[in-house]
Amino acid sequence: MKIFFFAILLAPLHIYSQDVDASDILFLKIQELEGELASLRSELESQAYLIEKLLYEETNQLEINAPLDSEIQSEVSTFRFEGINDSKSIDEVYDQAISDLNDKDFQAAKQSFEYLANNFNDDEKIPLSLFWLGEISLLESNLEESEKFFQRLASDFPDHWRTPLAHKKIGDILVMSGELGSAKIKYQFVVQTFPENAASSLALQLLENME
Repeated sequence: MKIFFFAILLAPLHIYSQDVDASDILFLKIQELEGELASLRSELESQAYLIEKLLYEETNQLEINAPLDSEIQSEVSTFRFEGINDSKSIDEVYDQAISDLNDKDFQAAKQSFEYLANNFNDDEKIPLSLFWLGEISLLESNLEESEKFFQRLASDFPDHWRTPLAHKKIGDILVMSGELGSAKIKYQFVVQTFPENAASSLALQLLENME
């Protein structure tokens, strides 16, 4: 009888212990999820900051590369792709995309950049559009799409001033995809092919970290 009595007393303690264990597990899971969310938030903020920095660099580079002949500049600004009945010029569409990018409206910017890249022909705005498409896709964690845009920029516009960074970005995507050997080869290519470019310094630093 005493044994039965003690068993009744201990039963609630056992049930309580199970409840505590379940609560602890749930609490740990919540902490784990909060940690993952914080990490993702930090990653997005870092990528957004990088886009702002690259936008600033692009503005400076475009000022350096601005043509002196205003008549040529006017012709470029009003250029229309043959067969496309569109009232907006390349510059107007591109400027709107950049404005959307500055406002962090990445979907609107992506649509404009894709429209430019797929329908127009311009040796400056199209490679820049491809670069920004790669950056936006990277921000969206769409590695395959991002690599596609950077590859297109590198292959179609090998002499553009953003091409070295596009190659370096492809190396970054390979790292994210776990293809460290291929990433190392790509970084080495950047260092050897563009030794005077800032992308080369970044690639070299990453190579040293991989040793």
